[in-house]
Amino acid sequence: MLPYNTDNNPIILPEYGRNVEGLVNFCCDLEDRDERTRCAYSLVELMANQFPHLVGENGDRSQIWDQINIISRFRLDVDFPCEVITAEKLNPKPERIPYTASSMRYRHYGKNIEKMIETVADMPEGEEKSNLISMIAHHMKKLMLTHNKEGVDDAKILRDLAEYSGGRINLDPATYLLHEFKEVEIASPGKNKKKKK
Repeated sequence: MLPYNTDNNPIILPEYGRNVEGLVNFCCDLEDRDERTRCAYSLVELMANQFPHLVGENGDRSQIWDQINIISRFRLDVDFPCEVITAEKLNPKPERIPYTASSMRYRHYGKNIEKMIETVADMPEGEEKSNLISMIAHHMKKLMLTHNKEGVDDAKILRDLAEYSGGRINLDPATYLLHEFKEVEIASPGKNKKKKK
């Protein structure tokens, strides 16, 4: 019985088919370098006839040589007439992404809160600063509630705010009250509907 294609190894460049891949592998396994080079040139001509649009200006076949090298899994050792693609160029190693080494005091607030508090603490006194401090404090409470559903101590948030600002924003928990936030349960559209009789 003939083997199913699903039983075979996947084709590297399916547009050329399994036969061309087999010929490339045959070419790679030839021991004599001159014979291997002649075989590779014959394969390039075969592929150029099969896909003439890959032949560039003045008969340039560098794209086909690249594809033969890819099909061979970069094993083909012949005298190439042009510079061919390498595994490193085909799958370049991504550059390392630099990460900031700065640490966060409280991860549940995040780095942006630290930056916002630093900016607001340096602002001149006035209504705008007071409003921004209020927004930041309430946002800190919301962030804290995502980690502690049972409830949050407002005094703790105001202490954290004072710590972040180096004491420049100092709010008295006895007089400065934060809003209460409650989690609202959203009813699904099909709930509480009476069935029609």
